[in-house]
Amino acid sequence: MAVIGLPYKYLERLTGTDHETILARLPMIGSEVERQEADHADVEFFPDRPDLFSVEGVSRAMRGFLDIETGLPRYTVKPSGIKFTVDPNLATIRPCLGSAIIRNVTFDEESILSIMGLQEALHWAVGRGRSKVAIGIHDLDTIKPPFHYIASPRSRKFIPLDFERELSMDEILVEHPKGRDYAKIVKDFPLFPLIIDNENNVCSFPPIINGERTRVTTSTRNILLDTTGTDNKAVQVAVNIICTAMAETGAAIESVEIEGVQTPLLAPMERIISVRECCDLIGVELPATEIANLLEKMRFGAQPVDRGTVKVQVPCYRADIMHDWDIFEDVAIAYGYDKFAVEISPTFAIGRAHPVYTIAAQVRGILAGLGYLEMMPFTLTNERVLYDAMQRERSSRVLSLMHPISEEHTVVRTDILPLLLEMLQVNKPRELPQCLFATGDVIEDMRTTQRLAAASIHLNADLSEAYACTDAVLHELSITYIVQESKDPAFIDGRRGDIIAGGKKVGVFGEIHPSVLNAFDLEHPVAAFELDLRAVPGYPAL
Repeated sequence: MAVIGLPYKYLERLTGTDHETILARLPMIGSEVERQEADHADVEFFPDRPDLFSVEGVSRAMRGFLDIETGLPRYTVKPSGIKFTVDPNLATIRPCLGSAIIRNVTFDEESILSIMGLQEALHWAVGRGRSKVAIGIHDLDTIKPPFHYIASPRSRKFIPLDFERELSMDEILVEHPKGRDYAKIVKDFPLFPLIIDNENNVCSFPPIINGERTRVTTSTRNILLDTTGTDNKAVQVAVNIICTAMAETGAAIESVEIEGVQTPLLAPMERIISVRECCDLIGVELPATEIANLLEKMRFGAQPVDRGTVKVQVPCYRADIMHDWDIFEDVAIAYGYDKFAVEISPTFAIGRAHPVYTIAAQVRGILAGLGYLEMMPFTLTNERVLYDAMQRERSSRVLSLMHPISEEHTVVRTDILPLLLEMLQVNKPRELPQCLFATGDVIEDMRTTQRLAAASIHLNADLSEAYACTDAVLHELSITYIVQESKDPAFIDGRRGDIIAGGKKVGVFGEIHPSVLNAFDLEHPVAAFELDLRAVPGYPAL
């Protein structure tokens, strides 16, 4: 889920109504208002609607939903006369490029924060952490076209954003914060992707960092947008969303010629939908004219063809529309979920909690009572995190994905503790101590079971803390156990122990090994344990 900040003054200026009205109706289009402050609100949106990840996108949607401005937004794209060349050597590195020229921009602090926030949200939702798509926004007036997307020697130097001295591209991966964050995407390539202007000035080193030369400020009036990646469709989606968001502020969009092809086009996609199929799915009888009107509230172009069909023009920024049913969902949203009749299900049954979830609830209560904060890590991860970073041998019992969408999510987790250490890495800027736990499914040998893991990081975290916490949890869960010397390489030798219950190893605890801490870029000791919940009395037999 993406949380977007909506400054009231900027939101009201773009939408044309007061923020109280907007915030009252936002939940009806599928969002949740997380918090309201004196000057802004933080709103959460589903990742399938990246076009709403900016104030500009939200205002466009709400103008339609509130009947202020309905129908398809029209975006004029004129040729800029600017060209981009693409180096053939990028074919096996980062081959896809999208671009646009955005002119007559008027930036203030709120609009800059909005467009930069949109950029980072798209990196997450569309770009898979920049591995699939990365976006660069540059002050066009500081560079000279035509532009060139090249495969550069790693020794090439330039001044990266927020630095005052030149660094080689290899040095950027080590010294710049963004380089350290995203080095894994490019570090194994013999050449690095680079965007330069016609005077050999560096615009950006995608997907890592822009050059300081092209920094965007409140004085910027014209923008070069570059979007690179490994998936051309995702690259074009990002271009469309950025361009249309900027157009909502009055900016003019111009296309760029990339290897003879003009991009972007910003043209809508047409579909013919069935009135009968729509009504059957949402459970409300609506004529073709009413369906068309409702779709125009959702900023589609829509016109009845006859009594049974409607021609729909899908905006170029709506990347989530993949099936007619996606359009039918928008009909239901525009109709209003609050208008659907409430009915009791004709099927009646009495349910009870599954023993596995009863145990999980008990575990949560115990860890919360010990001062730990629950997190919910992803079920999908990768073998580098599960095994390599933990100094453990890779397991043949792991369930691998046949078609993973990224290198970060290639297997189903077999342990939970590595994912807690990942979260501690993300939380490095936060104050200490940090005490986290998680419980949930793991899969080994095609069998789903449940585990509990907990980790504590602070200056004095040690074996004694790990043992005390483990003992308290096992006592509360009525598990009779003994401790044996452990050989788990994730923990320090002599400061680790295996948990033995019923003659079987059911867990491990101790102080995390310094090499593991280094692998997760952690700077303080970590006390941790992990437990197989099948050891809990009452766990259902498999």
